[in-house]
Amino acid sequence: MKQLLAVLALTLAYVAAALAVEPVVYKATIIRVIDGDTVVIPATYLPQPLKQEISIRVFGVDTPEKGFRAKCPEEDAKGKEATEFTKAAVAKAKKVEVALHAWDKYGGRVLGDVILDRVSLRDMLINKGFARAYYGDAKQSWCPQ
Repeated sequence: MKQLLAVLALTLAYVAAALAVEPVVYKATIIRVIDGDTVVIPATYLPQPLKQEISIRVFGVDTPEKGFRAKCPEEDAKGKEATEFTKAAVAKAKKVEVALHAWDKYGGRVLGDVILDRVSLRDMLINKGFARAYYGDAKQSWCPQ
């Protein structure tokens, strides 16, 4: 177990160092959409017993939360709309790439962008009103005041 943790720590350190310079763009397959700003790609290179997938959190945006994380019914509804928008955009894309930036502050996801047919999902979400620009400052509420 200690060896597995050491290998994982070294792998994470290597990936973090490589991603700190500038985004690395990869062809990707999205296996599921978690919410408006998070998707999952396969990571079959990870050793067992690790889950062989990585969540990609779209860097620089905040979409409304859904379900129990939503602070009000309006946010829940907007969060579901953002998720459906992302699912539809992913489903119709002919070319999918991810631009990986760094591990997020929670360590379980990678920050990056999803590029669908050469268009940034980040930009699509903001332009369609499903997200706001967000870089770690205080989040604005999605609930009516």
